[in-house]
Amino acid sequence: MTQDIILSNARLILEDEVVTGSLRMRDGHIVEIAQGASVPVGAVDCQGDWVAPGLVELHTDNLERHLSPRPKVDWPHRAAIIAHDRELAGTGITTVFDAIRVGSIVSAGQKRYGKYARNMANEIVAMRAEGALRISHHIHLRAETCSETLVDELAEFGPDDRVGIVSMMDHTPGQRQFSDITKYRDYVCGKHGLPADEFDGYVSFLLGLHETYGAAHEAATVEAARRYGATLASHDDTTAAQVATSYGYGVKIAEFPTSVEAADACRQVGIQTIMGAPNLVRGGSHSGNVAALELAQRDRLDILSSDYVPASLLMGAVQLAEEWADYARGLATVTHAPARSVGLTDRGVLTGGMRADVIRFAMMGGSPVLRGTWANGVQVS
Repeated sequence: MTQDIILSNARLILEDEVVTGSLRMRDGHIVEIAQGASVPVGAVDCQGDWVAPGLVELHTDNLERHLSPRPKVDWPHRAAIIAHDRELAGTGITTVFDAIRVGSIVSAGQKRYGKYARNMANEIVAMRAEGALRISHHIHLRAETCSETLVDELAEFGPDDRVGIVSMMDHTPGQRQFSDITKYRDYVCGKHGLPADEFDGYVSFLLGLHETYGAAHEAATVEAARRYGATLASHDDTTAAQVATSYGYGVKIAEFPTSVEAADACRQVGIQTIMGAPNLVRGGSHSGNVAALELAQRDRLDILSSDYVPASLLMGAVQLAEEWADYARGLATVTHAPARSVGLTDRGVLTGGMRADVIRFAMMGGSPVLRGTWANGVQVS
């Protein structure tokens, strides 16, 4: 017989409230929630720690960091995927949509970058089937419209690939995330090593790509998401006009809007807003755009993403919980809100019958310290 796992004497973060009680897991599901501080025989005494649903991450660049830990280094893919998987488990993330770029540049000299999405998706799916991964992995295709090969790369995927999210990205300098061209200079010259004397030429090249391919690539991205049955997301919307365009395309999620204007427009048309937890934790955007905290204070923040720092997801949720004086609301931004936004109805809430994705954490010095992560009822960290 399968042995039950019982977490008792815990502060359980439910969908709309926090209660002191115990949670029982069996065969990969939550089977009981009981109130009270008692500790049954065989149960784990959580001594007042917080117990919440496992975190759901919709957009993370973390896998790419493991694939290329240094410029021009291509790390063995299976090792990178495993390291990424273990790191996420260690931060409380139990469901992840791995963001994989589609759309490459093949004619830009030093700034060439080739396709990798199809092979990477194959590897993730194979490792998932083998049982090599500890948490639940899904596919998120980041469609780079400012590229040369997007249409061909999108054609390599279909409904059988179960792509969960397609995000429409336009990183053309001078607009959206990089409206401030000096921030873009810092990004490509500082982080990616582009020589300063090549910067102006590279910007001109990208503007030409946008002029040539932008509209066609947007249309291809919208059609691909429809064909896959995936949730369509916009990225870095800045103006109400851009949000109106996104809404017309059928966008359901707005990733990282860069202005209050865009966030307000999203709320008006029912598009859910994702902001970066690193933005919240750091106190501002590294690109100089709107602060996540400001949107939270304006009630314009629905979902958090760890983006480029996995550990920021739980930190950011707790920060929102403190800001709003409501732990259920704060944790919802990283649990049932992201799950529901992509159609996952079997996780994200502590209640009977749900998938047993659960975390336990304590608060020490004002910061959350993870005590344990269970994915599908198995302790993975």
